[in-house]
Amino acid sequence: MNEMQGIIQCWERLRGLGEHAALATVVAVEGSTYRRPGARMLVSADGESEGSISGGCLERDVFRQAARVLHSGEPAVLVYDSTDEDVAEGYSLGCNGVVVVLVEPVEPEGSSAALDFIADCLARRRRGALVTVYAVEGAGGARIGARLAVSDDRSVCALGIDDASLRSRLEGKAREALRDGRSTRVRLRTAEGQVEAFVEFISPPPALTIFGAGHDAVPLAEFAKALGWHVSVVSRNAGHAIHGRFAGADRVLVADAETALAGQTDEGGAIAAVMTHNYFEDLRVLRALIPRRPRYVALLGPKRRTERLLVALEDEGLDVRGEALPWLHGPAGLDIGADTPEEIALAIVAEIRAVIAGRTGGFARVRRGPLHARGEGGGTVVVEGVERGEIVCGLAAP
Repeated sequence: MNEMQGIIQCWERLRGLGEHAALATVVAVEGSTYRRPGARMLVSADGESEGSISGGCLERDVFRQAARVLHSGEPAVLVYDSTDEDVAEGYSLGCNGVVVVLVEPVEPEGSSAALDFIADCLARRRRGALVTVYAVEGAGGARIGARLAVSDDRSVCALGIDDASLRSRLEGKAREALRDGRSTRVRLRTAEGQVEAFVEFISPPPALTIFGAGHDAVPLAEFAKALGWHVSVVSRNAGHAIHGRFAGADRVLVADAETALAGQTDEGGAIAAVMTHNYFEDLRVLRALIPRRPRYVALLGPKRRTERLLVALEDEGLDVRGEALPWLHGPAGLDIGADTPEEIALAIVAEIRAVIAGRTGGFARVRRGPLHARGEGGGTVVVEGVERGEIVCGLAAP
């Protein structure tokens, strides 16, 4: 599972035991930081933790602040500024940036608006947008930790936002994030002051369908599941042993490609790996995939084999030259010199991640410009009432 899935699982267990916890969320950053807005860490009253909000330099202080939040029952906002040398040295901050962290209590007898909404989006594989208010100047019409959630079924839920006009404007920002598929940060003025909020785009993990159940498909399924992806394994003639070999997969089907894909919704286009090691079976799988306008298809084998498959599909009247080639990756995977099944699986998973992120998969050290775009939550951090370099609890509490 991925980090967020681990946090949700941990909270569900703690809630079942009746234990209190504190949730720390990175809500804004400026400059170079290890984690981006949306990174979270859950801290139980007994000191158990899940997730992280930095490379290890902030967690110790967040543990201390979480204990204060659990004692007071009130949320706190922490501002860590590693551009100030004194602060950076005192907290062993390795990056050169500003990190704003919201720490809030979550109670077992109640609900956590953030965790419950994200858990629902992941479980139902739907997109959503979550607005988190983390700074309030004046009355503002909202309180720190207030939330507004919008899902792709157009349902809206708001907690802690009393101003109807502000609620409507924040809902508009949430719908923009849902439409654009990206997170952002907003500062809105109201009749009584202003609020700052993190608008977070929530998307379910990628869904990978693996066609083929050979030994080389096993590490691919395992790597994808380690990243928290939804994994389906499909084979026409693998027999009952397929279920044991892929016990960790979300779906294991002994069926043909058309049957496996029937009724399957592919948000943004299907992501698949074709590794049946049978030319005619690969042809059948591609024949079923291409009309669905896939986003990414990994095809094992040399270029001449891929070309032969494309010619055969073209002879059948399928438009593969204009439509399939941008999505068809054959040979599959990034060029890392992969040889073993595990290395090949690593190369394919890395290539899929690059395609999803709109990257080419080159070396990070030769990339021009920042690794993370400003639209991902960067920009100048201005939190009213806080001096740069200060670490504050209970910032602008209502």
